[in-house]
Amino acid sequence: LTLNNLRSRIVLQADGQMRTGWDVMVAALLGADEVGFSTAPLIVMGCTMMRKCHLNTCPVGVATQDPELRKKFEGKPEHVVNFFFLVAEQIRGFLAKLGCRTWQEALGRTEFLKQREGLSKKSSTLNFDKILKNALEMRPGAQIVGGSVGQDFELEKRL
Repeated sequence: LTLNNLRSRIVLQADGQMRTGWDVMVAALLGADEVGFSTAPLIVMGCTMMRKCHLNTCPVGVATQDPELRKKFEGKPEHVVNFFFLVAEQIRGFLAKLGCRTWQEALGRTEFLKQREGLSKKSSTLNFDKILKNALEMRPGAQIVGGSVGQDFELEKRL
């Protein structure tokens, strides 16, 4: 995207296994403009991950329309709010350690990431140099802030 000067026209979202501020920071350092949470807030609300959502038989009342099962639901919105406050506090701490004042300053700063040492022989053969290459090194001066260039597809004329 950066090489073709398209990075500024899209918004990258990282999703999957986002549970802590560390997960969010790694996504940001790799260039994610947005982060999606799904499982962690559900667990905070009381979900036990029984994988029965589609059957309308959720044992803790999170994902059901059955009035009897809904009575079992004990989650509160405050739990989710508290979870996100804690994640945000972790992110602020990491940003401060890196010397970044804002989320935007941390985006795509792959120089802060390095491969761990002391891994198994097989793991140490992995080479992440291409992934960890800074986008601005590939195309100096390119705008890498996602969604900073608006696009008008004139859909009102096409529909």
